Amino acid sequence: MSLLTLLPFIVLIGAMFLMTRSAKKKQQQAVDMRNQMQPGSGVRTIGGVYATVKEVHEDTVLVDAGPGVELLFAKNAIGAVLTDDEYNRIVHGVEHDLKSDADIVPDDASSLTETDDSAADTGADDKAVDLGKKDTADEPAGDDAPASEAKTDAEAKTDAEPKKTDGGSEAK
Repeated sequence: MSLLTLLPFIVLIGAMFLMTRSAKKKQQQAVDMRNQMQPGSGVRTIGGVYATVKEVHEDTVLVDAGPGVELLFAKNAIGAVLTDDEYNRIVHGVEHDLKSDADIVPDDASSLTETDDSAADTGADDKAVDLGKKDTADEPAGDDAPASEAKTDAEAKTDAEPKKTDGGSEAK
């Protein structure tokens, strides 16, 4: 056999080796992360519950999810061990790393929609724009409109009247 025929198999085996190696590395990092848990550290479970570790056992973790709420999880159910700053930011809404007050986005968009005096001097039109859908009966039929779109006044009136039903199952 030539090397050229064996090359696809060698590449496939190498790719499988690299994929399993990276998966094992991620799994080992997750085990190390779970072993580093200590009472008092903040965690997020794989279900999205944020809590504080109260006790760590061999295969289980007792967490405090709130006042009077203690939950027992398997260690494998812990998705991430959070730093103190990250836990306080997520759970309590405490931000420690704000750079300046100028970087804060306001709660409303009023600062973005305010008009300058220069815009008022240019005579900008402040009319409200109607973005609603218009009926074809409201629009005059022009010469360039196709014959199927042009409606007579009688057809427009019958379209505007509500349809009467006999009270069958369709009306329910």
